[in-house]
Amino acid sequence: MILKIKTSADVPSSEITPESVYHSRRDFMKVGAAGAAGLAAAAAFGGVNAPLFAQANPYAAPLNPKFTVDPAVDKLNTYEQITSFNNFYEFGTDKSDPMRYASRMKVVPWTVDVDGLCNKPGKYDVEKLVDFKQLEERVYRHRCVEGWSMVMPWVGVPIKSVLDKLQPQAKAKYVEFHTLLRPGEMFGQKTGVLQWPYVEGLRMDEAMHPLAFMVVGLYGKVLPNQNGAPLRIHIPWKYGFKSGKSIVRIRFTETMPRNTWAVQTPSEYGFWANVNPEVDHPRWSQARETRLPSLLRNRPTLLFNGYADQVQSLYAGMDKKVLFY
Repeated sequence: MILKIKTSADVPSSEITPESVYHSRRDFMKVGAAGAAGLAAAAAFGGVNAPLFAQANPYAAPLNPKFTVDPAVDKLNTYEQITSFNNFYEFGTDKSDPMRYASRMKVVPWTVDVDGLCNKPGKYDVEKLVDFKQLEERVYRHRCVEGWSMVMPWVGVPIKSVLDKLQPQAKAKYVEFHTLLRPGEMFGQKTGVLQWPYVEGLRMDEAMHPLAFMVVGLYGKVLPNQNGAPLRIHIPWKYGFKSGKSIVRIRFTETMPRNTWAVQTPSEYGFWANVNPEVDHPRWSQARETRLPSLLRNRPTLLFNGYADQVQSLYAGMDKKVLFY
């Protein structure tokens, strides 16, 4: 098993964000919005200036030693690598499009609509959903269905802590997460590449699992727009498309959500999307992956992305092919 229970002494100091005084969420997001504009300007003049961005956003949370990796096996990707290479089709299909164009998205103010089978529906400011006094840093592996992977230090809270506030009813078997729909700022939504808005979902026991994380920051800084600001989820044992970005709606339902990629290409994508080296995508093998910044399939893919001991009990007795489809 790769996931290890460690103390901060086991991780090089260069790979841990320092503890610092917490800021209010509103001040945090104001600084972040300014930082995002600066990030876009830096990109326009030849690349991301991560140190300057770090100075503009002096925000950090303590590392939770229960949720980290062995740095000898899983070296952290740099802030620049994480923020300049990812999928966010709302801003275009090229991996660098989110970095180039996501500064157009306004993240202050931001509210989340909550509806469906819960006792506390309504419209929530982010700070009403996320307890910013309880933020923690977790180092997780991230595996894209396309075959590339990274290791990144997210800042946030367990999804369970958010959903518990909303009091899901007993009939709620699934939870949906909807991404912002704003074509004026997210020009990719003017295309038919996907059905908009982007929708993802989890079974309730998946969403309540201790590994499931609600993210508001990255590398001790405000979460950049291109990585899903101001609120996203990360489900580390699943392929990356399951981790919805820039969330504006949470809906509790008795029926399985029709997640965007399964609607778009049902012959290639399903609901579960659990990482498995033995079940290939119809167009490529999943046996190995490319750990960026390498360009080679330089490491074996791990069952459940290396988190099998923690999550495989969620799927006991279920069909293997369906689970990893």
